Amino acid sequence: MSTHRLKRRKPWHLAVVAVAVTGIAAPAAAMATTQAPPAPTPARTAGPVGAYDDTYYKDALGKTGPELKKALHTIVSEQTRLTYDQVWDALKATDEDPGNPSNVILLYTGRSQSKDANGTGNDDWNREHVWAKSHGDFGTDVGPGTDIHHLRPTDVTVNSTRGNKDFDAGGEEVEEAPGNRTDGDSFEPRDEVKGDVARMILYMAVRYDGGDGFADLEPNDSVDNGSAPHIGRVSVLKQWSKQDPPDDFEKKRNQTIFEKFQHNRNPFIDHPEWVDEIWQQA
Repeated sequence: MSTHRLKRRKPWHLAVVAVAVTGIAAPAAAMATTQAPPAPTPARTAGPVGAYDDTYYKDALGKTGPELKKALHTIVSEQTRLTYDQVWDALKATDEDPGNPSNVILLYTGRSQSKDANGTGNDDWNREHVWAKSHGDFGTDVGPGTDIHHLRPTDVTVNSTRGNKDFDAGGEEVEEAPGNRTDGDSFEPRDEVKGDVARMILYMAVRYDGGDGFADLEPNDSVDNGSAPHIGRVSVLKQWSKQDPPDDFEKKRNQTIFEKFQHNRNPFIDHPEWVDEIWQQA
């Protein structure tokens, strides 16, 4: 506003303008001199709340690292054990095809196949030990050899191709099971079950810790582990668990095992974030 125009205003008009300017400037000055309170430090966010946290997992909540692993071992060790013959019927329930109750879904191929087509023929399905039973030399003994949290229906010849190899990325595609790859010392499952495989392996490491007369099973970051009680590679398994989170089929399978057969749960299906809490450095 120019000086010439101010001189032409009447005195009462100037007073009104002064009051208006003062009324606007005063709050602005107050805001400039008042320091805003510091933002609160964000609290550590808890993992997702599960249906069994107040009951089944209550003694594990709030723990991490070795303490969490120990607590989960105590929890999941309370189980009903099956014989190797009983595994046949159990898998027909746990791996039932949601779209065809007469069939099961095979782990590596994803093929839906008659529940009755189980046996030793090339096109039959059999009982695959995802934690290879030679890694720790537990065979088909009641315990790790019959724990259906890691036993799955698989095509007989694809099971043979996997053999007792460790898990890792890479290799040539398996002809009979596209999406799966293998080389001389490792096997890579198809993308749709990579997380399933990882969580089964890590369950076994928590459940079998050297008690019960069996070896202390533990994943490592190697391949070609032979008969040692180890399977690799844990760094890859952790990636797979994130890449392929639990789906409805895997969750239903966990629930069926809990309700009808072993009455224990795979904690990494219920709480996938516990993988990183236990294997932090892998």
